[in-house]
Amino acid sequence: MTLTPVMEDYLKQIYVLTRSTGCVRVSEVAAALSVHLSTVSKMALKLRECGYVIYERYGQIALTYSGLRMGNQLLSKHRTLVRLLRLAGVPEEQAFKDAEQLEHHLSWESASRLEALIGMLEKGEAELPLRLDNNSGTRRQADRL
Repeated sequence: MTLTPVMEDYLKQIYVLTRSTGCVRVSEVAAALSVHLSTVSKMALKLRECGYVIYERYGQIALTYSGLRMGNQLLSKHRTLVRLLRLAGVPEEQAFKDAEQLEHHLSWESASRLEALIGMLEKGEAELPLRLDNNSGTRRQADRL
């Protein structure tokens, strides 16, 4: 079963919440995503069917090895997009919101390539031809091409 964007959001959130304790309560996921407990329970069952979580009704949620790997990849893709948007001068709060939407439409290959590009840009090994002025949002020529 292919993950839907909503399933990805839940899995990513479960991954974030379980990193310190290894498991999470349904109520914690519901609070983090601002949804009802029953919604989280239903999604946990779907994610269990996909092999990403270990979950029994009214119990805690834990990630399987596949769930850990996928959660890590989803979070990495999200962080890559946030970094790219921040490099482009997008304010932090807006970068997070935009990354939430964009991450579902970006292939793993493209995310990997963007991650490499961002690393080069941050180290000064590459430069974009045009940069945005952070204050005005206007374009200006880069110092060098």
